[in-house]
Amino acid sequence: MPLLDTDLSLAKHSYYAATAAPGPACPPLQGEVVADVAIVGGGLAGLSAAIDLQRRGRRVVLLEAREIGFGASGRNGGQAIHGLACEQDTIEAQLGLDEARRVWAMSIEALDLLRERIDEHGIACDWQDGYLGLATTARKGAALAASAERTRRVYGYALQDVPHAEVGRWIASERFHSGVYDPRSGHLHPLKYTRGLAAAALQAGVQIHEHSPVLALEPGATPVLRTPQGRLRASQVLLAGNVYLHTPAAPGAPLLAPGLAPRVMPVGTYIACTEVLPESLARSLVPSQAAVCDTNFVLDYFRPTPDHRMLYGGRVSYSTVPPADLAHSMRQRLLASFPQLAPHRIEFAWGGFVDISLNRAPDFGRLPAASAGAPQNVYYLQGFSGHGLALTGLAGRLVAEAMCGDSSRFDVFARLRHQPFPGGPLLRTPALVLGMAWYRLRDLLG
Repeated sequence: MPLLDTDLSLAKHSYYAATAAPGPACPPLQGEVVADVAIVGGGLAGLSAAIDLQRRGRRVVLLEAREIGFGASGRNGGQAIHGLACEQDTIEAQLGLDEARRVWAMSIEALDLLRERIDEHGIACDWQDGYLGLATTARKGAALAASAERTRRVYGYALQDVPHAEVGRWIASERFHSGVYDPRSGHLHPLKYTRGLAAAALQAGVQIHEHSPVLALEPGATPVLRTPQGRLRASQVLLAGNVYLHTPAAPGAPLLAPGLAPRVMPVGTYIACTEVLPESLARSLVPSQAAVCDTNFVLDYFRPTPDHRMLYGGRVSYSTVPPADLAHSMRQRLLASFPQLAPHRIEFAWGGFVDISLNRAPDFGRLPAASAGAPQNVYYLQGFSGHGLALTGLAGRLVAEAMCGDSSRFDVFARLRHQPFPGGPLLRTPALVLGMAWYRLRDLLG
């Protein structure tokens, strides 16, 4: 099944869609429109960039192929966590320690910016402080404690150790050995947040058009984006569609940025949510009410919801083929951590795709100029690798700064080197599936 068809089927049974108020309706692009900046993608990165650009005096038009927040921005696990998807040593190896510290500080700024947006725009999105990282074995617990100690020493960021003797006070599960706690990270309802940002963008003056897939991008001094019913001309373009940039918008349509496609892979990730639980049981599972994630390579992530459910994510599909019985599959993972939930049914089960880079570092930059002497006026943001709830917001701010003449912070990320996935178009997916089977075995062996 094509990725797009699979994704549409995975979006149907989302807890978020069932519990969020409708977002603002934005009509498709019609006719010829001119802007200073055209943004492709109505998720968190595109919306954040739109708000900051509009405030800086730019005329911004944002195009979304479906509805605002349709993709990963509105379907993710809801966890906003410090750092990047990759380890800091990946950044250190490429940029050196000083710049790695700068990247780390920006990841913390991303958490602050998220809270700032919530407060400024009055977005009711169920924010809850706290993140708990847990190890499933003693060996992994020692590695997690060592990493936390280095984070405190090298990056000056306080993480609280949760030793084995105390882990039972933090989580009602025998599966976990030890962990670390971060009070500054947290979790929220991502679709409510994304739709709240869209409302804020509209209020700021951003022009948003849903159901406006970009069929073609014509580069040049003033690029042109063509949709089924309109044309948008702009001095600058931001491609913020992530995994959807690498799927044709319509049969036979070209990719908007074919040179970027080999640098990321679409990976399916899946989530289930229980029925409403008795309040005492729901609160006992994670007494701090924090977001939780284990340290396995193929990880599980979960969190309590304000209406006393357990929202549980895990397992991935590197072949873009989802599990045959998603709700049953996710229930088995849930019960491995919380067998006391056996009497309670799964009410929602859904999934979606994220784009991962080979080294799990974010991939920000500019497309090559259309011709010699032409401006590099097409920017892109991709490769958040499943760790983008907070970082997408900061990425939008950094690219807005760059488009307005100050690229100093954007270029820190743009200097990160990214390799294509091995195997070419035909073999890279089978190669990745084989590699992930090895990492799953390592997780099982502890």
